[in-house]
Amino acid sequence: MGDILFGRCGREGNTVLVIKNARFVDESIKDILIEDNRIHAVVEQYQGDGEIIDLEGKSYISSGWIDLHTHAFPKYAPYCSHPDLIGYSTGVTTVVDAGSTGANDIAEFYELSRNCKTRVFAFCNVSKIGLKRIDELADLTNLELEPIRKLYEKHPDFIVGLKARMSASVIGENGITPLKIAKSFTKQLKLPLMVHIGSEPPKIEEILAELESGDILTHCFNGKDNNIFRDQDFPLSELIRAIERGIILDIGHGTASFSFHIAKKAITAGVLFDTISTDIYMRNKENGPVYDMATTLTKFLALGYRLDKVIHAVTEKPAQILKQPLLGRIRPGNYADLTIFQLQEKPIKLVDSHGVTMEATQRVVPTAVVLGGKHIELTNNRPS
Repeated sequence: MGDILFGRCGREGNTVLVIKNARFVDESIKDILIEDNRIHAVVEQYQGDGEIIDLEGKSYISSGWIDLHTHAFPKYAPYCSHPDLIGYSTGVTTVVDAGSTGANDIAEFYELSRNCKTRVFAFCNVSKIGLKRIDELADLTNLELEPIRKLYEKHPDFIVGLKARMSASVIGENGITPLKIAKSFTKQLKLPLMVHIGSEPPKIEEILAELESGDILTHCFNGKDNNIFRDQDFPLSELIRAIERGIILDIGHGTASFSFHIAKKAITAGVLFDTISTDIYMRNKENGPVYDMATTLTKFLALGYRLDKVIHAVTEKPAQILKQPLLGRIRPGNYADLTIFQLQEKPIKLVDSHGVTMEATQRVVPTAVVLGGKHIELTNNRPS
């Protein structure tokens, strides 16, 4: 399915591309053979012919990074960008748009995605207007199932779920009702729901009560009053029950939705995130505090998470959530979407969404991606 959405990045020819001496996150060093946009083999030492890219054991390689929460539709400011500007040029080979478009314009977004080098999926906003307005759930007449159903039937390889932004500025006077409607939609379509939590109402306890196995709570470490701890040192009981039911915790950093303080409390309390995403769009890419996926991953290394846990949260885990078995892992037969990166010993000041800073001595720096059978070098997070 991904080849359909893949744009025009090198489909012709069957030249073997060989990534030699690639360092995996388990610190093993192997060679990867790529042919016809697929991983052909992973071997200890390759001796044959092909186009050779030798990493000399100095650079890490992972399956291509997947950003589960972005805003990649360029039409509606301020939450807008273009998939390739926040995607492959920053080391992210797959972007998942989180509700920028609803039934009115997701077909337009689909057509745009077909000409991108970056692989693109979308959560369809349950409001048909998407983010044309940022109070999109204030008018319940914008929530209609049938237009979404028809679009999902037409583009099942593009639409991966539905999105509802449940915060006071979005829902108007409607309380928890938009979420109940969204849940009724997802049950009928058999799709997961991604739910944004922000300022109350509704209360996070009300939101958690509605979520079921496979649903995604994004902005899970936000520092607003409506957070997973409230004012206590232990997580809300509603959160624990929701995790036990099988909900997914997604970071969704964003301009206003990630707190070092809450992240540290989560570590102490043993609350584990599932996926790391950026909630990136042009404004927080250019002005921060997000900037890119690499900066976001650097923050989690600085918080004390191991490299393999951090990379798992942007490769294998989101691929599982998206039900994309040919993404997320470096193994024969999978799509040859790869991210090459380094851990550079270089001081960096990291900033969360509340202006709180953290000093780090190590940073993640993407240097290249492999897409469509081609090795694309990155310079300052842009293709060279």
